[in-house]
Amino acid sequence: MRTIIEREPYTDLDLNRGWIDKGIWPANWVGLPGGAVLPKPYICAYRLIFTAAKQLSSLLHVTADEGYELYLDGVRLGRGPERGDARNWFFESYNLTLEPGEHTFVAKVWALGPAAPRSQMSLCNGFLLSPDDIAQIPLLATGTAPWQVKTLSGYEFVKPFAHDFFSVGYSTVMHGRDISWGWEHGKGEGWAPVAVLHPGSNASTRNRYAPGVHLLTPATLPPMQEQERVPGKVRYVRNLNQESKIEVSDTPRVDLSSGGEQTECWEKLVRGQSSLEIPPNTSLQVIVDMQDYVCGFTEVTLHGPRGSSVRVSWAESLFHEADAKTKGNRNEIDGKYFVGYGDRFYPNGPETLHYSADHVSAGRYVEVRVRTTTDPLTIESFAVRTTRYPWEVQSTFEASDARLAAIIQLGVRALQASSHDAPIDGPYYEQMMWAGDGVQTSLAGYVLMRDDRLVRKMLRLFDSSRQPGGLTAARWPARDTLIIAPYSLLWITMVREFAFWRDDAAFVRSMLPGVRAITEAFLSYIGSDGLLQIPMGWNFVDWVPAWGGVAPGDDRSAIIGWQLVRTLGCAAELETAHGEPELAQRLRRRAAELAAALTHAFWVEERSVFADNEDHTSYSEHTQCEALLSGCLDPERSRRLPASLLADSNLARTTISYSHYLFEAYRLIGNTDALLSRLDLWHSLPERGLLTTPEGPEPTRSDCHAWGSHPIYHFFATILGIRPSSPGFRTVSIRPQLGSLTYASGTMVHPSGEIVLQIRREGSLLRGEVSLPDGVMGRIQHGDQSVDLHCGRQRFSL
Repeated sequence: MRTIIEREPYTDLDLNRGWIDKGIWPANWVGLPGGAVLPKPYICAYRLIFTAAKQLSSLLHVTADEGYELYLDGVRLGRGPERGDARNWFFESYNLTLEPGEHTFVAKVWALGPAAPRSQMSLCNGFLLSPDDIAQIPLLATGTAPWQVKTLSGYEFVKPFAHDFFSVGYSTVMHGRDISWGWEHGKGEGWAPVAVLHPGSNASTRNRYAPGVHLLTPATLPPMQEQERVPGKVRYVRNLNQESKIEVSDTPRVDLSSGGEQTECWEKLVRGQSSLEIPPNTSLQVIVDMQDYVCGFTEVTLHGPRGSSVRVSWAESLFHEADAKTKGNRNEIDGKYFVGYGDRFYPNGPETLHYSADHVSAGRYVEVRVRTTTDPLTIESFAVRTTRYPWEVQSTFEASDARLAAIIQLGVRALQASSHDAPIDGPYYEQMMWAGDGVQTSLAGYVLMRDDRLVRKMLRLFDSSRQPGGLTAARWPARDTLIIAPYSLLWITMVREFAFWRDDAAFVRSMLPGVRAITEAFLSYIGSDGLLQIPMGWNFVDWVPAWGGVAPGDDRSAIIGWQLVRTLGCAAELETAHGEPELAQRLRRRAAELAAALTHAFWVEERSVFADNEDHTSYSEHTQCEALLSGCLDPERSRRLPASLLADSNLARTTISYSHYLFEAYRLIGNTDALLSRLDLWHSLPERGLLTTPEGPEPTRSDCHAWGSHPIYHFFATILGIRPSSPGFRTVSIRPQLGSLTYASGTMVHPSGEIVLQIRREGSLLRGEVSLPDGVMGRIQHGDQSVDLHCGRQRFSL
């Protein structure tokens, strides 16, 4: 009998108890015996059989390279470690109570190398477990207790696609006859004493360490949410035997007129109502519509002969072509091709065995391909165990246009599907944390929920990714380093928004050295002509079809130049708020100088707009937005540019991600109707069968990209107009902009409670009611009228 207490993030190590000495842990990393190095990929299992002489309470700290699942007496306690980099290698902490008697710890540990997701970093494969109580070190700690290890056979890893843009790792083939079943209970042969490697090293205190040593830091996030769900609706079942030319590896065209066999039986299987026997010499294709965008682990239980196989693949949509070019309406499958990735399972004769995928797959559709030989195969169960970061919506919004609720639903689902042990981009293709997604996703998170741990982690890790020249990586953690210079500017924007939307000045101060490194790097790129010379590399801006992602302008781009001006303003706000007015003054001076140079080089008088490039051959909404938002335009151009932004139909249009900055510009010029009009893109998504916000214009690669959730932010921060007016959100500015809406209301989370606002437009008047948390004051403004607000509930009429 045992009691397992839910895993919690661990704050710090108790140095007063002698647990650690100058950053060196009392437990060692352990690995394969004799210093053996196997070609990657491979999987190991570590085992400790021990006896508790009396009831034992223990707080255990656990990590591995690359990843682990931890079992106690055959029951899984958790998985990890939370993804990080070499200077931030996370460990999880498990609080548990054991009854007297014999117990077994087993850790399944991955060492996948090139087969791992691109976001998985690795230094030295191994495993580490240390009890917090120094007296339990001899009984439980790796490097001291008699831990054993063996490699697990039966796993094969296959690259799913040839494309480099596919970054979620290899698919798994599980050969049931070769797997050492029962390993999670510590059973089987082949266990050998571990090799003791280097001691654990605490990142916060150890100041001398060798290359290849993980610097350990406590996990910052709670365990991911996992739950089993009904996989959805069976849309298609087709017996492929009648078409001998179709092999299990082929991609047959869906033909609803020829499908339909056994649909009812498969429905019962996926709903957990019955098992299903597949006859001998059968080849089947089954397509299940999850009816939602899902991230999860595939699980199947099989009973059948060797030689049979079950392949479970995932896709966001079916394609019109076998080479996966266009998707069309995502609801439609007839006449299309299922092109996806997934895992294959080979059963092991008469035994009934449970197969569970070790990695997260994503999408809407699941294809099951079954092949039997001379004997039947029984699928005892088929399930999907979903996973995501455990956050829920805590704010509400309503408006007179009921269609806005559907946009919130799309955005929330995209955010949830993109929230795991890091905020990620496309769950299907990459599962990586990009700075380019961070501004939009963090702002949407601020208005929806109080939990900001994912944002904090994103800010910390990008700060850790900084290169010697001062710039951060574009995506991190990652096995390779990619620099997109404008993304370093976006990181500063994220720091500024955190400083105002959340109340943690100490955390913001810890980010300021990184802010200064980036601003100094960019200021060094300003040439003798006063213009920014963009660093070499892929300077991505937006997926504008004519651009291929990179805006015209060679090494002198007006868009990125004005983005730098805006970012220097953000950095100046941070310096002012944290006691460095002289630094802020210098940043504002340099911003004004750059703005003057940009105006001279790129302003086109006859069109009253800025060109994107020095040749004045390219024009975009992007440049106009950045110039307006910079706050550094002279009064005459500030007056003329808004009309040009609204009226010039020859400007390249922002796509789904960069429209956030367009909406910010619309707010600045007071034109909410233009914002509402541009929401037509989001209104059209359900009509096209999309359940989340996509990456870019059609034909989009990814159907789920959380950067498209930013309209949620604007519903609260632009339409209701609720924004912080001082760092820490200690004061609030409310500038409602209803546009053609007649009514809007919302309850929005705040660091001190919640802000409740109801607004109704009556002719030229705005009437409503607002409630502010204790200790929070502010002002509501409409046109040239304003009213001071105090904490508590109050009515207004403007």
